[in-house]
Amino acid sequence: MSLRTVAELMSISARTAPKAAGQDFVVIEIVEGEDLHRLGEAMIAYGERTGKPNFDRDGQNVLHSEAVVLVGLKDATALGLNCAACGSETCVTPNTVDGEFRGPNCALHLLDMGIAIGSAVKMAGMLNVDNRIMYRAGVVARELGLIEADFVMGIPLSATGKSIYFDR
Repeated sequence: MSLRTVAELMSISARTAPKAAGQDFVVIEIVEGEDLHRLGEAMIAYGERTGKPNFDRDGQNVLHSEAVVLVGLKDATALGLNCAACGSETCVTPNTVDGEFRGPNCALHLLDMGIAIGSAVKMAGMLNVDNRIMYRAGVVARELGLIEADFVMGIPLSATGKSIYFDR
């Protein structure tokens, strides 16, 4: 089984994960080959440019991976529950502030994304494929336009004798 197949199965797991109110704002992309190399190099450069730590370490991990599954949120609306989980007494207008990610985002839709990521990494784990959820990969993938998303995390994949994502 190739890691492309694993990434595709992870994508199915993320897509079919439960979503709040049955509304699906989760987006998924698989990065391989030249785009994978570009992502790893850009992560290292981003760390140097911004002075933020560990972009170089995680960029090296991406360079030594065979694929990265990106899972994000795109154009998620507020659920209108006024639950205050986002920090506001009433639902705020989402995606009005741009930074490394675009926000704010409805906390319940962020949970949707988290459940989708959990479903994806569970699939990788069931297939004994090493992986790690990376915020830094998401920041740079979004900046490079590798995924059309407001908020995104990356999940690099590796199948070697020892996980490259630990003891770094």
